Amino acid sequence: MTGAKMNYVTSGIIRMPKGTLPERLQLIFDGLSQLIEEYKPQVMGIEDVFVARNPSSALKLGQARGAAILSGTNAQLPVSEYSPRSIKLAVVGTGAADKKQVQMMVTSLLKLPGEPSEDAAALAVAICHGHSMRTQNIMAGAGVKGYSRGRLK
Repeated sequence: MTGAKMNYVTSGIIRMPKGTLPERLQLIFDGLSQLIEEYKPQVMGIEDVFVARNPSSALKLGQARGAAILSGTNAQLPVSEYSPRSIKLAVVGTGAADKKQVQMMVTSLLKLPGEPSEDAAALAVAICHGHSMRTQNIMAGAGVKGYSRGRLK
């Protein structure tokens, strides 16, 4: 993000081959660490865990998030977590948006030449984080120290 303008840099997907869970977690950590080294971001945003129907899947998702978060903290990046609902709200304007609406808004906001596929969620997290940081900067510039229970401090 440059000032109030969002700039698309890159996106992609880390594909998981068959293997043990520890091997796959290592791939996530190494892949993100490599991207952090190459693109040198200043912050990291990540989607918060959602409650899955399958406890085993939820546990594996949490472990994958842990590997991703560790790659950011290992590079001394501040990591911010956002719920799926808050991401949809920031990108589409409603927390109940579906995947197609998120894809359309990501394409529009970032002025992408085509609609992103599976990486739209990661781009949506980046947009949400950008909006959040801009709001915090505006509030700080206005002398607002925080926001709690619907009231400015």
